Amino acid sequence: MPDENSGPAPRALSDNALSSLLADHQFGILATNKSSGHPHLTTMLYHWDPESRIVRCSTTADRIKVRQLRNDSRAALHVSSEDHWSFAVAEGEAEVSEVTTEAGDAVGRELLGMLPAAARLADDEPFLAQLVAEQRLVIRLKVNRLYGTILDVNG
Repeated sequence: MPDENSGPAPRALSDNALSSLLADHQFGILATNKSSGHPHLTTMLYHWDPESRIVRCSTTADRIKVRQLRNDSRAALHVSSEDHWSFAVAEGEAEVSEVTTEAGDAVGRELLGMLPAAARLADDEPFLAQLVAEQRLVIRLKVNRLYGTILDVNG
């Protein structure tokens, strides 16, 4: 019998609830591994594709996380609910795409596809050219483990 004074207990979320939590948010904390073995944490804008179970992140080629992922592809993305009572973690192996080098190439189109419809402009060309100038690429986290909990504060 649970102790009345122990407070609410965390409850594991279902795979569908975890996927919904990932889909409902755009920002999460990406964890990669430093050569020392310590975690490197970065707040990232991401896109969750539940059918393929891939988290996509846009970044530039000169970022430390890119070098870290090329050395050790293990990574995780942590996403918290707005009220912080629940969270989801997507763990897996990450791959780093090539840099977009020509406006409208495959990587540029993949990056464009990550934008929410409301953020897209009528003309994609300036955005695609900007991606090339910034030397952007895609981190694809292929999720093989999804877990998280909710704290049942209301019983």
